[in-house]
Amino acid sequence: MANGQRIRFVLIDKQPGHVRKVMLFRPAAGGEEIMVPWTRYCSEGVEFLQGTVTSVDSREKRIRYTDAQGNDARIYYDLLVVAVGSIVRRPDPDKGGIALTDPQAAADIRERWRANLRKAAVETNPEERKRLMTIAVAGAGISGIETSAELVLAMRKEAAALGLNPSDISVYLLNANERLFPGGPEKVGRKLEMTLRECGVTVLHNRKAMREQAGVLTLSNSDRLPVGLCIWTIGLIPNPALRSMGLPLTSEGQVLVDECYRVQGMSGVYSIGDCARIVDPSTGKADQMTCKEAGPQALRLGKIVMADLEGRSAPVHKSFLDTFGIGLGQNRGLMWVRKWGLDIIITGKLAWKVKKLGWDFASWLR
Repeated sequence: MANGQRIRFVLIDKQPGHVRKVMLFRPAAGGEEIMVPWTRYCSEGVEFLQGTVTSVDSREKRIRYTDAQGNDARIYYDLLVVAVGSIVRRPDPDKGGIALTDPQAAADIRERWRANLRKAAVETNPEERKRLMTIAVAGAGISGIETSAELVLAMRKEAAALGLNPSDISVYLLNANERLFPGGPEKVGRKLEMTLRECGVTVLHNRKAMREQAGVLTLSNSDRLPVGLCIWTIGLIPNPALRSMGLPLTSEGQVLVDECYRVQGMSGVYSIGDCARIVDPSTGKADQMTCKEAGPQALRLGKIVMADLEGRSAPVHKSFLDTFGIGLGQNRGLMWVRKWGLDIIITGKLAWKVKKLGWDFASWLR
C-alpha cells in the first residue's frame, strides 16, 4: 500500500523461471538444476507474465513485448523497473569450443567431457587418451576459476569410475593477465593460484585462447595445446536488448541512472543490476556487474520507490563493501574482505559456506 492505494506488481521475463547464472558451472560439472520457477518468488499480489520486452514508451507509460506464443502485446505501467541484467560474452563462432552462456551450453559441456572420458577409457594411443582427458578454460575471472575447479573434481571422479587414472586429468585455466585477481592484493591472487593448484588446475598466465580446431587450441604466444574441449568464460556484457528499448545508455550499453536509480529523462522508470551504470555519489566509484552488488541495490530500490510514492526524501546509492568470494569445489573456497584498511583472507570450508550463502542470497533463496 502507498498513499492509501494498493500496488499491483507485474513481473515480466522471457524465461519461466530465474536462471542462477552465477552457478552455470554447476550443471557443466555435475548436471545440477539451476532454474528456480518464478512461482517461488511471486507472493500474493505479484503476477508473472512470460514475455520479451521490445520497447518502452515513457511518454505513454507503455511497454511493448512479445508473449510466450510469439504475439505482439502491450501493457501500461505507472512505475517501471528495468532489471534485464547482462549476458555472457560469446567468442566468434569460428574460434571453436563452447561458451558457458546458459543451462543448455552447460549441459552440452558436461555431455562433451563425459563422452571424451568414455572414449579415453578404450583409447590405446597414450597421446590421444591424454588429449581426451584435457580441458582448457579460456578466461580467468570468477566464472572461469570456479568452472575449472569444479570440472577437475568432477572429471577425476568420473575417470576413476571408468578405470582411468584420475591424476591424468588436466584442466588448464588461461589467464590473459600476469596474475589472478588483478583488481585486488597480489597475495590474494597467489593464494588463489596455490589453492587451484592443489585442486589440480594449472594456471597459464599471459595467455589468451585464439582458436580451437580439430582438438588443438592455439594460444596467443603461438603455443598449441591438445585439448578434448575448450570452454569460454570471457565475461559479461549488458543485455543487448536494452538497445531497442529506447532507454538512455552509456557507450558500453548500460542504462544511465542517478544516485537513486531513476533513469535519466524518464519519469517513473528505475533501473538496477548489471544493466545499469550505478555510481556512488560520495566516491565516484561505479558498481561492478556482480550479484553481491545487485542484491543490496534491490533492497535500497524498494525504499527509494516507497519514498518517491509518499513524497519523502529517498536514500541514495552506497557502494558495497570491498569483498571477493569464490567457490573451489565442495568445502573449498577463498574469501577476501578489505575492512579498516586491512586485507582479511578466509579459505577452506568456512569460505565455501560463506560463498554458498552468497549464491543463495543472489537468488533470494531462504
